[in-house]
Amino acid sequence: MGRALVPLADGFEEIEAVSIIDVLRRGGVEVVSASVHDRREVNGAHGIVMNADRLLGDVIDEEYDVIVLPGGGEGTANLKACAELIERLRRQRMERRFLAAVCAAPTVLVEAGVLGNEHVTCYPTCQMELDRPWRNVPVVADGLVITGQAPGSALLFALVVLQLVFSEAAAKKVARSMVTDALD
Repeated sequence: MGRALVPLADGFEEIEAVSIIDVLRRGGVEVVSASVHDRREVNGAHGIVMNADRLLGDVIDEEYDVIVLPGGGEGTANLKACAELIERLRRQRMERRFLAAVCAAPTVLVEAGVLGNEHVTCYPTCQMELDRPWRNVPVVADGLVITGQAPGSALLFALVVLQLVFSEAAAKKVARSMVTDALD
């Protein structure tokens, strides 16, 4: 159906990363989780360790319909510090492909300079880092940018990414199979 890149950095918000990867894979999307470190093992913000599918450097030049950034305070700082990722986000924007970020991670999009006039949301305490007005809602989709507010909106955010980037029918099917009315 399509491809998504989910970069993972130490300190990532586990529920966000797992929701994104799980929902997109249930929807038939090829998801590549990639560690921004020199190891596949990535430490989550709450002590959950995940093994990324690949290292970012090994998959950075591949094509993706969307790059989806999970948040987490430390994880976001580590994503911002990854020059290779910042450059890849810029390329994604130049190619007019989707960018998505949840929680604190929309600030990575600001750091990369890839936002135009899009409206966004983010974790409430991160709103001052945005270079634009903040929307206090769970998910904002504006053009080729999709943002989510917090861990509590992770499932809805992932379903909206599936719906808008890949397939509305697949998103509704996944939502029904998960017994959620998130897209109703």
